[in-house]
Amino acid sequence: MSYQKGLITGIIGTALVAGAAGGAAWFWVVKPRESAKSLPPPIPATVSKPFKEDQSTTFTITAEAETRLGIRTAPVVRKAMSRKRVYGGEVIIPPGRSVIVSAPLAGTLKLGTAPVAGQAVQAGKPVLHLVPLLDPVGRANLTAARIEADGQVKSTEEQLKAARIALTRAKEVLAGGAGRQRDVDEAQAQVEVATKFVEAATARRDYLAKILGELEAGGGTPILVESPMDGVLRTVTALPGQTVPAGAPLFEVMNLDRVWVRVPVYVGDRDELNLTAPATIGPLVAHAENITRPAWPVVAPPTANPTSGTVDLFFSTSNPDMTDERWRAFVGGAGGFAIAPFVGTPLSPGQRVAVSLTLNEPAESLTVPWSAVVYDFHGGSWLYVKTADRTYTRHRVTIRHITDDIAVLDDGPSPKTVVVTAGAAELFGTETGFSK
Repeated sequence: MSYQKGLITGIIGTALVAGAAGGAAWFWVVKPRESAKSLPPPIPATVSKPFKEDQSTTFTITAEAETRLGIRTAPVVRKAMSRKRVYGGEVIIPPGRSVIVSAPLAGTLKLGTAPVAGQAVQAGKPVLHLVPLLDPVGRANLTAARIEADGQVKSTEEQLKAARIALTRAKEVLAGGAGRQRDVDEAQAQVEVATKFVEAATARRDYLAKILGELEAGGGTPILVESPMDGVLRTVTALPGQTVPAGAPLFEVMNLDRVWVRVPVYVGDRDELNLTAPATIGPLVAHAENITRPAWPVVAPPTANPTSGTVDLFFSTSNPDMTDERWRAFVGGAGGFAIAPFVGTPLSPGQRVAVSLTLNEPAESLTVPWSAVVYDFHGGSWLYVKTADRTYTRHRVTIRHITDDIAVLDDGPSPKTVVVTAGAAELFGTETGFSK
């Protein structure tokens, strides 16, 4: 073998040995690593008793302990529950509850006791006395009014005669067996109405005749300017001794037995509100001893405020004084009224009040007494469900809201499930080791 062939043979042999060594290394090192990657990782810990919430919170107490803890139960109930939201409102005078009284004729207010704003007045009672001062034009107007009054008296008398004839005819037809008692009753009502018209027209004619007679004799009887309704004087714009022209405002009377409350509501909230449900009116300051009163929706001209993005809702409520026992309190559910005494502060026009409005809610919701709910260290809410005799299971619930003493649930046990309503906190202490 030549030197050149030996060299080639050595190189080839070395390459074969190196390839064999590389294949062995890949088989014993790289291959196990790939196999190791495909296997699942080992379990980092072993738990002998895995936590299961529905089992770990179940426990049984003795009959003696149940009596000592005062355990009481009640079923979960599905029923309609309304939620309320509080808005600010403003007390206003309802339309027609404020009247401005003007002078019927030009004249001088008779000297006497001067009315003052805030004074209580009664319907039909005189507030001022006006002595007429008639110029030729006023005298002509008064004469024309007297002639018109005479015509009204004659017209109403003829209407009364026609009504009496119709009544007589209706009675004769009924007596003959061809008529109806309803026709007789309607004819009788027409006679009574016509009689009242005759009396009113006659009184007006006689009053105008008296004034004209006294003016022709050189004197004048004061005209009584009466209050048109019960209430208080809001403003007084004329005083005794003052001469006023015809039509001049004398005073304004407002009646506050009933007031309206205007509630500006954000337009995005209106669809969430039950606009037919009554509202609750109370003071702005929240105290336990505060007295609230019901208010009912009323139809009013629609108003809104584009600057604040609100629309106005209107509610009507009674406004008695602090000793008025004629307060008519609303009886929930039945929609009726019942007489009940009321003690509270009367509402004043312009006063700001808190108004609780009812929200639209689902037809029915899961409900439990609030006393049945307990909270853990992390704020989680729970109920204790009675699963067997003296056996209770802690059940997690999600509370939507609280209304009075009722908890409304978003998620919880099914209806008719018996839960602990008294002693739930004691059971929680028993479960966690702080038992009695």
